[in-house]
Parts: sequence; structure tokens; C-alpha cells
Amino acid sequence: MLKQRIITALVLLAILLPALFWPSPQPFIAVVLVLVAAGTWEFARLNGFGPGASITAGGACVLLCALAWWLGLPYQRLPLLWLAVGALWVLGAGLLLRRGVPGWPLLPRPLRLAGGMSVLVLAWLAAAQARAIGINFLLSILVLVWVADVAAYFAGRAFGLKIASVRLAPTISPGKSWEGVWGGMVAVLLLAVAWSWADLSAGSAVPSLYASLAHRSWVLLVVGTLFLVSMSVAGDLLESLVKRSAGAKDSSQLLPGHGGVLDRVDALLPALPLAMMLVSI
Repeated sequence: MLKQRIITALVLLAILLPALFWPSPQPFIAVVLVLVAAGTWEFARLNGFGPGASITAGGACVLLCALAWWLGLPYQRLPLLWLAVGALWVLGAGLLLRRGVPGWPLLPRPLRLAGGMSVLVLAWLAAAQARAIGINFLLSILVLVWVADVAAYFAGRAFGLKIASVRLAPTISPGKSWEGVWGGMVAVLLLAVAWSWADLSAGSAVPSLYASLAHRSWVLLVVGTLFLVSMSVAGDLLESLVKRSAGAKDSSQLLPGHGGVLDRVDALLPALPLAMMLVSI
């Protein structure tokens, strides 16, 4: 298993890193488009759609992204769109997590598929816009999610149930603890302060997300960072809710040793559009 994980990670890095650091945003945007199409296929399968319908859903996702790309949306400011997406993410995530695993199958399957596809298409658009702004900006969002995830794991292992008396969401993801969430928040706050200070001191031509927020207000930096960490956790929990409803451990086996695409990007799905909301409004 470890060997598979390492090989898969190396292959992914060999694809993603050249695309990310290519002078033009197009290669990275294309790679992310492939990933969200695969994620749509996984989401359709998790919600009971057959092979043909799942492939069709993935194809429809590609067409929607291609249309947005052709219209030039990755290079346009869309503050009203991101504000609406942010409101829907906060309200929708709160409602779905409150209803829990039993509430998910009660939603009509076409509605679930349309919602999942919309989430993935909007995450693609947000990633494309972030890359169009600059590598430093995009990396600051990606690293936020990765640091929050790693810090939450270690904080949960070290302090789980030693401060809070209950798990974060025992019926959805029994392994997650409040201490893990708090540990992730502290780690990302430290990251945000250090990164924004470095950017502002160096006068970076392409500021990070943190520098963009700190330039307006350090309070906004703290509040915005904590908000993004919280919503990344919500994205992780929502994917766990969908998998638990389907009785699946992983979203697929597309990434040997790692599970599926959704297993790797679940926390990024809200973080990317909400980061664009914070810097757009």
C-alpha cells in the first residue's frame, strides 16, 4: 500500500508541477478540468448512477468548463458570482451536515447530481481564476488546505477528546475531533501571518491570498483564514457523508493507494471558490 501511494503521488506530481509552473495558466487549467471531470464521474457513481450515466455526467462537466473557458470566465472578475456561491456553500453545508447521513438519500438523485456537478465546475473555475492571478496566490490557497489537514491529523492524534468531550461529527466521520480542527486553525493562522509578512515585506508583484487580506486589515486576515479552514473541514465532512450514505470507503480507486479524486480534493472544493469570494468582494 505504501509503495502504491508513493508511486501514485510521484506520478501526480510529475503531471501537476510542470502544469502549475508553466508560464501560461492553460496547462494547469486543463489538468484541473480532467480532475473535476473524474470527480463528477465518481460523484455520480456514489449516488447510484450507472456506468453510462456517470460517464455522461463527466462529459457534461467537461462541456460546461469548456464553455466557461471559451467565454473567458477564468480571466474575469466575478464578485457577485463568488458572493452567491459563498452564501450557498455556508447555508447548504450547514443544512446537509445538520440532516446527516440519513438526510442525503432523501434528496432526489438528479438534484444531488446537479449540485455535485455545480460544486465541481465552480471549483474548477475558482482554481482557473486563482492560477490566472498568479502561482503565489494559488499556492497560498492549496497550502492552506494541506497544512490544515496535516495539522488536524497530528493535533487529533495528540489531543483528541482531551479538551472536548465529544467528536466533531461521530455519525459522519468518527475519526475527526474538535481538537484536530483547532490544531489546523492554529497552524494555518501561523502560516498566514508568516506568508503575508513575507509578501508585504518583499513587495511581491503577485501577492498571496494572505497578503491580499492583510493589506486591507489584519482582522480580515484572521477572520478570513479561520473561515476558510472551517469550510475546508465542512467540505471534507460532506464528502464523508456522501460516501457513508453510499456505503463506500473511497470515492473510487482511480488513484491507487489514495482512493479517488474526490478523496484528495474534498476540502479544496469549498476553499477555492470561497477564497475567490474573499478577494473579490
